[in-house]
Amino acid sequence: MKVTRPPGGLASVAVTPAVAVLTAGFLGAGIASAEPEPSPAPAPAPASTIDKDGTYKIGVDILPGTYTSSGPIPDSACYWKRTGGDGKLVDNALTKKPASVRIEATDASFTTNECQTWTLSACGTACPPPPPPPGPLEILGQLTPMLGAAKGPKP
Repeated sequence: MKVTRPPGGLASVAVTPAVAVLTAGFLGAGIASAEPEPSPAPAPAPASTIDKDGTYKIGVDILPGTYTSSGPIPDSACYWKRTGGDGKLVDNALTKKPASVRIEATDASFTTNECQTWTLSACGTACPPPPPPPGPLEILGQLTPMLGAAKGPKP
């Protein structure tokens, strides 16, 4: 590169072709040799078992279908809850016995607390729905023999 300055005038720069090629190659090297970034790893597939307390998104974290659990962890009670897309409670239970729940594809989430591992049944969403929990009359019917055996004056 050669700089010349005429008397009383502005300086001018003469660039040789070699300098122009080197400069262009240096400035363009980053763009021309850019490597594409690797694509992110795909998200894991929804699980068919639930072995930890928490809230799970249906179709994202877990598959819909009928799940069974052996009941609560020792010295506890198993609680589960289904939530709909509108955020409202669909169904829930608190039990000390083995549990079964049918999680629909339309449910938004499933919450479990202090339950043993939940496992998706082989029949998935084709399973018949689990039996409903006992109602108040059934519970009273189970208590009647115990209450009837009580001794004392009748009202």
